[in-house]
Amino acid sequence: MDATHSAAPAGPLAGVKVLDLTSVVMGPFATQILAQLGAEVIKVETPEGDNMRHVGPMRHAGMGPIFLHANAGKKSIVLDLKHPEGREAALTLAESCDVFISNVRPQALARLGLDYDAVRARNPRIIHVSCCGFDQDGPDAAKPAYDDLIQGATGVPWLMGQYGAPEPAYMPTTLADRVTGLHTVYAVTAALYARTQSGTGQAVVVPMFEAMAQFILGDHMAGLSFKPPIGGAGYARLLTPHRKPYLTSDGMLCVLIYNDKHWKGFFDAIGESEGLARDPRFATHSARAANIDAVYAEVARLMRTRSTAQWRALLDAADVPNMPMNSPQDLLDNPQLRATGFVSDTVHPTEGPMHTLAHPTKWSATPPARHFAPAPQLGEHTRELLQDAGYAPDRIDALLAQGACRAAS
Repeated sequence: MDATHSAAPAGPLAGVKVLDLTSVVMGPFATQILAQLGAEVIKVETPEGDNMRHVGPMRHAGMGPIFLHANAGKKSIVLDLKHPEGREAALTLAESCDVFISNVRPQALARLGLDYDAVRARNPRIIHVSCCGFDQDGPDAAKPAYDDLIQGATGVPWLMGQYGAPEPAYMPTTLADRVTGLHTVYAVTAALYARTQSGTGQAVVVPMFEAMAQFILGDHMAGLSFKPPIGGAGYARLLTPHRKPYLTSDGMLCVLIYNDKHWKGFFDAIGESEGLARDPRFATHSARAANIDAVYAEVARLMRTRSTAQWRALLDAADVPNMPMNSPQDLLDNPQLRATGFVSDTVHPTEGPMHTLAHPTKWSATPPARHFAPAPQLGEHTRELLQDAGYAPDRIDALLAQGACRAAS
């Protein structure tokens, strides 16, 4: 293992211990951030392992790329939670943890005997976090939820259709999972702070549907905000089909001429021959918003008159925001991301050379570690964690023989 992986825990959550029963993307993304911030994260997996272990190109079975990136810095223990001894082991581990987090449906978690009341009976200070599809006070409380379903239910495909897609479509990223994961992170940290005031834990529910509804409606309620409505849904600037990277004479460029200062700089840069500075559609922020299709279409026409390099030089000199259109490969080689250490290179002990991603925030007093233990093999830490929880070696052997747990070979 690389020497940097053995560094002492660091970061603002150093000393916090998390029992992580999450899988796929939403929960692991959240607990990945907690691990990056210094928490010790114990990942409880089924005997089959997290589904994302088995997705994508991989060098070895069970070590897919999304899993590798979402689970670095964690320890893996395999427990069959349907086995009485597996459930008992999970509760024993929870006794020494600060946070218990799951994206199992609450009804299924209760059937397993791992709901808040069961865990609190063993650890009154536990923060019990349930990442689920829907707020549990509504009629959809028990429904299953996945990213595609929540994107659809909160209007993302509808918005894509309004934006000009040939037919409604999902965003090509796990948007709902990752938005909800970020809600989960602040819910955990806020609950930990509340515990410092009260001395006791609590149950926290983080529902995907409500989290994404907040995310989407914050931009697109528009005229529906008022009763009675004074217009339809949708923020026009975000929905115009002209809101996209611009074609230049030799490539593409992302440009946002947004406020009055930007527009004055843009007009000065292109010269008065275009006459746009005198066009009332461009005169004020409100006028531009009301004529956004025409405004963006005119900018698109102008962008085709110069090369990407010419436009970048011109716009940078005028302090008009612009950026290249990058691919994922471009991001891995990006000078900004390399210089800040966000993207770095490491060697995984079983998967070999890899690109790794750091936590994006910077801290003056409690900085997170820049390097983390690599994503674990399935059950890599089963024996270690059970021993730490007080299990004798012969009892661990018995649990393994019974199928209550599993260790990496």
